[in-house]
Amino acid sequence: MSKKLTKRSEDYSKWYNELVVKAGLAENSGIRGMMVIKPYGYAIWEKMQAQLDKMFKETGHQNAYFPLLIPKSYFSKEAKHVDGFAKEAAVVTHYRLRATADGKSVEVDPTAKLEEELIIRPTSETIIWDTYKRWIQSYRDLPLLVNQWANVMRWEMRTRLFLRTAEFLWQEGHTAHATRQEAVAEAEQMLHVYGDFAENFMAMPVIKGVKSETERFAGAEDTYTIEALMQDGKALQSGTSHFLGQNFAKAFDVKFLSKEGKLEYVWATSWGVSTRLMGALIMTHSDDHGLVLPPKLAPIQVVIIPIYRKEEQLKAITAKVDTIVNQLKAKGISVKYDDSDNYKPGWKFNEYELKGVPVRLAVGPRDLENGTVEVARRDTLTKEIVPMAGLDVYIENLLNQIQENLFEKARSYRDTHITKVDDFEEFKAVLDQKGGFVSAHWDGTPETEEKIKDLTKATIRCIPLDNPLEEGKDMLTGKPSKQRVLFAKSY
Repeated sequence: MSKKLTKRSEDYSKWYNELVVKAGLAENSGIRGMMVIKPYGYAIWEKMQAQLDKMFKETGHQNAYFPLLIPKSYFSKEAKHVDGFAKEAAVVTHYRLRATADGKSVEVDPTAKLEEELIIRPTSETIIWDTYKRWIQSYRDLPLLVNQWANVMRWEMRTRLFLRTAEFLWQEGHTAHATRQEAVAEAEQMLHVYGDFAENFMAMPVIKGVKSETERFAGAEDTYTIEALMQDGKALQSGTSHFLGQNFAKAFDVKFLSKEGKLEYVWATSWGVSTRLMGALIMTHSDDHGLVLPPKLAPIQVVIIPIYRKEEQLKAITAKVDTIVNQLKAKGISVKYDDSDNYKPGWKFNEYELKGVPVRLAVGPRDLENGTVEVARRDTLTKEIVPMAGLDVYIENLLNQIQENLFEKARSYRDTHITKVDDFEEFKAVLDQKGGFVSAHWDGTPETEEKIKDLTKATIRCIPLDNPLEEGKDMLTGKPSKQRVLFAKSY
């Protein structure tokens, strides 16, 4: 298979799909809409997961696990929730197969029909709140701060690796609180945790905001979001945190005895990010040569490739590289020494470039004589000769520079693609020609929001948290508006 990628400028969607497959991140499976995450792709997800898990636990959350299958009746208890997920639900109706008469195939056993159909979880609010009813009796049981790492299923009709698949991996936090204020503070706190992770680990700038009523999570009173901008000018919702009010507590009759001795419904939140972050990472930084990874999430931060002709040269190089490897590992840097002889150095250079390894070192006989090493940066595709003495400190600083450079580059792109408009014709022109976020006045009605979406395919991505009040007129209807919101075409 050729490693050459379609150029982003020619066909962004094709470039993305080719990169995911050729870089060894994931591939389609034999089941429509479901992917196989390959070891290299999963290694990146594991680094994301480990860091997020640490951040969750630092804010007082504990991990638990809840069932994959949810009784169908649970969904009907919260009207907005079932309405939001009904079309994506996969349903289990039978529990057994039987062989056909010819013995060459199997069919559903009609006698093995479930008494109640089960939903393969698209999200776990219902099963979790049924459980919380047994866990919560008193204010002393609150707050209840629980997170789950799991897979979920949403029967998507149009899928794309990592970005939208029928089955995906994620985490979902579900918390219960004694007061509205505590629950709102929790939802906002987790939004900031997601923002911190996106910017400081993914090197991906995000805008924190609140969703419009139309775009809220099904069953939520408020949905907070982090919105990122991809290189093709489309927005990607990268994480959401929901203030659920008392909706699920009332649906599942979850009450607690307050300090004042009164029975009250608890207040709730839920929040989550998924393997969609893998798609965000790819599209934020990568180029026509392949994947570009921020060092903090790269499974391999440094790869070392020996350049030699004779076996004696390889032995001498390896002896020196062993010292370099140990020095780098002592600083917590992940490093791979690729001395395999099945491919030539040029092939390896291209392979690790495709895989987005942040730093590549090349060491040959002349380098041993001069006490130097060739250092190549993946983010800028530049090379320089560096002394071996103090190389570990140099590489440590270089990785930090690369992390910062990727963030600043992405932020510069994002900032230059936020455009203020006041006229609907200009709005359409910016969407079609420039892309990115468009800051425009909106009259606050779902009807106008839907009409803009029908006319342009752009949606309100969020109302930024730091949004200033600004009197104006809706660009489409001319009705009064109190503030601008961010529109964009999105994934």
